[in-house]
Amino acid sequence: MSNQSDHIVPDTEHKGIIGLLPTMVRPYAMLARFDRPIGWWLLYWPCAWGIALAGGAIERWDLLLWLLLGSIAMRGAGCVYNDIVDRDLDRQVERTRSRPLASGAVSLKAAWIWLATLCLIGLIVWFQINGTAKLVALGSLALVAAYPFMKRITWWPQAWLGLVFSWGALVGWLVIDPQFHLAMVLLYLGSIFWVIGYDTIYALQDREDDALVGIRSSALRLGENVRFGVLVFYMTALASWAAAFWMLRPQWLGLVALAPMGLHLLWQVTTLKSGDGDDALAKFRSNRFAGFLMFLACLVLGQAS
Repeated sequence: MSNQSDHIVPDTEHKGIIGLLPTMVRPYAMLARFDRPIGWWLLYWPCAWGIALAGGAIERWDLLLWLLLGSIAMRGAGCVYNDIVDRDLDRQVERTRSRPLASGAVSLKAAWIWLATLCLIGLIVWFQINGTAKLVALGSLALVAAYPFMKRITWWPQAWLGLVFSWGALVGWLVIDPQFHLAMVLLYLGSIFWVIGYDTIYALQDREDDALVGIRSSALRLGENVRFGVLVFYMTALASWAAAFWMLRPQWLGLVALAPMGLHLLWQVTTLKSGDGDDALAKFRSNRFAGFLMFLACLVLGQAS
C-alpha cells in the first residue's frame, strides 16, 4: 500500500480516497484523473450554463445529470489520450513523471482499452440528446484529438483547450433549443476566454520545467505580465457573457446576475501569486466555484427570459 501511495501524483485532491482503492484499480483512476474532480467540473459547467441560459435547467433537470456523467467520462478519456501522447514528455517534468503511463504503472495497451471503455460511457450519454446536439457534440472530437500536440506548435495551447472545454456550452444550449442563437455563441466565446485565463494560472506551476523540455504555454509567453494577461482574458469573458445576457433580456438588472462571477474572477487576479505554485493551483481549483456562480446567473436569466 505505501509503495503504491508513492505513485500518487502531487496535485491529487483526494489522496486518502485514492489510497483506499485496490492496488490494481488505483493507477486507472489516476490515469482518468478521477483523483482530481476539478477537471470534470470545468468541462461540465459550460454544458450546464447552456442548458440553464436556454431556459431548460428546471424542466429538463435530467439532462444536467446526463451531461455530468458524460463530462466525467469524456474528461477521463481525454486525460488518458493526452497521457498516451505525452508519456515521453511527462517523464521529463517533475510534476508529471509519476503519472501512471509515464511511471510504467499502466501499460500502453491497457491505457488504450481504458480509453475505449470511457468513450463507451460517453456514447451512452450521447444517445440521450437530440439530433442537432449529437452532430455538434461529434464536432468536438477533432479538437480533442489535436489538443495534446498544441503545446508543441503554439505558445497558446490554452486557447485550444478553451475551444475544447467550452464546447459543452453549445451542446447544452442545443439540447434545449435546437436553433442557433447569437447568445449561445457569445456564451461559448466567453467560456473560451475563461478557460484561457484559468489554464494560464494552472500553467504557472510548470513554467521552469516547460522551458527546459520545450513545452509551450501562455504562462511562459506572458512572462511577467501573467496577471495582466489573465485579467484581460477574464474581462473579455465577462463582456461576452454580458452581451449574451443583454440579447436575451435587455435590462440592466439582468447583468447584475453576473456580479458574483465577476467579483470572484477579480479576486483570483488581484490575489494571484505568479511565483507560488501552490497558490496557482488553489486559484485554478477555485474555478469550480466560479463555474457554479455562472450557472446561477444563467439559471436566473434563463428562467426570467
